[in-house]
Amino acid sequence: MPKNSKVTQREHSNEHVTESVADLLALEEPMDYKSSVMNVGGAAGGPALKVKEPDDTPDDGDGRPAWNSKLQYILAQVGFSVGLGNVWRFPYLCQKNGGGAYLVPYFILLILIGIPLFFLELAVGQRIRRGSIGVWNYVCPRLGGIGVSSLMVCGFVGLYYNVIIGWSIFYFFQSFQYPLPWSECPIRRNGTQAIVEPECDKSSATTYFWYRQTLNITSTIADSGGLNWRMTLSLLAAWVIVCLAVIKGIQSSGKVMYFSSLFPYVVLFCFLVRGLLLKGAVDGIAHMFTPKLEKMLEPQVWREAATQVFFALGLGFGGVIAFSSYNKRDNNCHFDAMLVSVINFITSILATLVVFAVLGFKANIMNEKCVVENAEKILGYLNSNVLSHDLIPPHVNFSHLSTPDYAEMYGVIKTVRQDDFAKLGLDPCLLEDELNKAVQGTGLAFIAFTEAMTHFPASPFWSVMFFFMLINLGLGSMIGTMEGITSPILDTFKVRKEILTVCCCITAFLLGLLFVQRSGNYFVTMFDDYSAGLPLTIVVILENISVAWIYGTKRFMQDLEDMLGFRPYRFYFYMWKYVSPLCLLVLIGATVIEMAISPPGYNAWVQDLGAEQFKSYPPWALAMCFALIIVAMLPLPIVFIARQFNLMSDGSNKLSVSYRKGCMMKDMSNLEEHDETRFILSKNPSETPSPMPTHRSYLGPGSTSPLEPANLAPTGRYGTGYQNATTPESEL
Repeated sequence: MPKNSKVTQREHSNEHVTESVADLLALEEPMDYKSSVMNVGGAAGGPALKVKEPDDTPDDGDGRPAWNSKLQYILAQVGFSVGLGNVWRFPYLCQKNGGGAYLVPYFILLILIGIPLFFLELAVGQRIRRGSIGVWNYVCPRLGGIGVSSLMVCGFVGLYYNVIIGWSIFYFFQSFQYPLPWSECPIRRNGTQAIVEPECDKSSATTYFWYRQTLNITSTIADSGGLNWRMTLSLLAAWVIVCLAVIKGIQSSGKVMYFSSLFPYVVLFCFLVRGLLLKGAVDGIAHMFTPKLEKMLEPQVWREAATQVFFALGLGFGGVIAFSSYNKRDNNCHFDAMLVSVINFITSILATLVVFAVLGFKANIMNEKCVVENAEKILGYLNSNVLSHDLIPPHVNFSHLSTPDYAEMYGVIKTVRQDDFAKLGLDPCLLEDELNKAVQGTGLAFIAFTEAMTHFPASPFWSVMFFFMLINLGLGSMIGTMEGITSPILDTFKVRKEILTVCCCITAFLLGLLFVQRSGNYFVTMFDDYSAGLPLTIVVILENISVAWIYGTKRFMQDLEDMLGFRPYRFYFYMWKYVSPLCLLVLIGATVIEMAISPPGYNAWVQDLGAEQFKSYPPWALAMCFALIIVAMLPLPIVFIARQFNLMSDGSNKLSVSYRKGCMMKDMSNLEEHDETRFILSKNPSETPSPMPTHRSYLGPGSTSPLEPANLAPTGRYGTGYQNATTPESEL
């Protein structure tokens, strides 16, 4: 816009400017929509258009809340994307899939899938300034079911994810004891005899505390066992915390993010420093990053890397879109996408260092324990003349037996007594075997890590810090998940934010009672396996297709240039148009094949064995698994069919005009093109152009409305649930 134009002069003026609509329409230059808003004010003499300078208040001029600062927004996105998966999923996949070699496919797929699609979600949310339902209704009405499916998946994930926060709360309060309650097996007294609890003796103290003291788990999913009252109270506490954090939207959750997003990094750095000082920490880190390059040739490694990239950034949940919708329209979301993606990747590496420094320490302790136990067996065989003393190397001292000495002695005995060696029941006690014991998820956090911390000096302090970190990691992700649920509903229906939030939390707690039965852990596993994976992948590929192929990648790039002030790299054009959809298509195929060839089931805890045992789902549970997938994806075909046959309005023919001084809302629904113009100007459409973008129905990609000039690009549409007559975006 020329610097000497009237609108530019007004925008740079500190004076209060009020012009009639007709006067502004007479200007030769179009109004700069990035720095102005349209308000129908209550001034005498009729409606007026007020142009005002953008400011940093929590309202970006269109009645929608805005972030108080860029830092608050970045912390919110980091808190949502960095979650429990970074701490217990990424290290497990890194160990399972070739150590350092796994980082290569992960980084490649982060570039090809993660960053482009994360940037896409940030851009559409910021451009359209609506939650997931409003955004995809706006981009492609026939694919409006994308937003509803995203909301459904958010609901499913939020139900069981908050249960994990409840478990962490329980462990947090149990950590204020010395010694830690899971450090030793309980003793059962039978008269004068004192024996170790058999279930604990067959497993370990931390495993027993998890399955028996915490979950009090049943042996099958069919046996509910009733509610576990301690877990029920923990779940209630978790939902109260989440409700308080999100009850006022970003005004409350944004402030919570300052702590919940930063505190986990403080704990991770403390654990890293402490872990590196432990004996065996270097062994764990060396094992972790020793690359097994042959693993890179396995398709399974690439599939799991793609899945982890996909979930690490929170794609498809709607939280990313919801958070970015509270940004100013000229915010540099490309920089945000790069920054958050890099922080997420670095956090995963940092967490992996911490986890395997601690697990290396644990592996050394377990290996030393193995050496002591097997040395006692050998001494018994020597005393009973089962083994000859000649088999023992002369330099071996049983009172200070080292791991290399035991390995030498084990090798000699195995060579000489190879015929009946198996009968001796001796273990090789290799450190490598301990380090190769892959643990993930709850097994890593609540069993392996807690066991390692029992050997720390001042173990209660480290335990409190660890579980407080888990609570904050989970809280950051839950805030984003709740935004993915509440923002679309608030954009669609006029309800009070506080009432909606409280109702959502109460409903979620009541539905979450399924997960705090004694069999609840099996349902957590079921929801984790089936409610999110395939539906979210389909949601994201449809997001990609609706923008790149239906709306048009070239038009989208032009919109980004108008919004950001620069044209994004052409790299994104090819990623959005070809590479990312192809990668997602392959991922969907691999996921379906994996589900088809893997028997659906769960690992049940068998009390008599003191161990887990794989069991198949009963028919009703199998039906529940597939129902989760179907229910999450059902809105996609329903909305498509309803709008294809005009059974449902796309909401693009509604205009809301906000009377800001009177805090009143007047909805002008189903206005035709000439009616809107007549309403604003009291003139016929042919007499003067409209200041608002011409409304057009969805006519397919590349098509134009009959009411639009053929040589002009479409400029916008009135989105469903708009609270104000806001300035239009470029029809994204």
